[in-house]
Amino acid sequence: MARMKFLCDTERCIECNGCVTACNNEHDVPDGINRRHVVTLGDGRHGEKSLSVACMHCTDPPCAAVCPVDCFYITPDGIVLHDKDLCIGCGYCFYACPFGAPQFVEQKPFAARTKMDKCTFCAGGPPPDNSVEEYQQYGRNRIAEGKLPLCAEMCSTKALLAGDGTIVSDIYRQRIVKRGGRPDLWSWNTAYDFNTAKE
Repeated sequence: MARMKFLCDTERCIECNGCVTACNNEHDVPDGINRRHVVTLGDGRHGEKSLSVACMHCTDPPCAAVCPVDCFYITPDGIVLHDKDLCIGCGYCFYACPFGAPQFVEQKPFAARTKMDKCTFCAGGPPPDNSVEEYQQYGRNRIAEGKLPLCAEMCSTKALLAGDGTIVSDIYRQRIVKRGGRPDLWSWNTAYDFNTAKE
């Protein structure tokens, strides 16, 4: 069975935010929520890179590990979804996720939270596929229609890849070979601007 994954090719991402706009429009995402973000590293400096980030649908999701009511579940395709009817808005998932995927629609007085919202890989939620209830709570279920997430389909440079993890990694590997080098992987040296030559 396929394990659905996202991958953003930083050599192609141009920070156009088309993926963010496509997601927000497709799912009627509430104001103040972006299920997908474009992050720029080294903004304005030589070698700046942009990266489209959302829920990465982890194999062992930390959000599910900390949820006290077990509202997270993993589909047979490896998509991490949540049940808004079970969510109590505690915020543990927000703090556990390294990608900042879980968000809260609106803040209420005295820091009380509402139900959490996050990227669904365009796979909807627990209600029946393509029902009105599913659309209102989770957005459109493109996976049930045999389509990929709209953010990846709308990416003008095809930097954002989505689908079966083995196919996505093969596409990325082929791109690296065509470029004639190793990928600029996000390692400790890149993430923390660590240079062993510095003293």
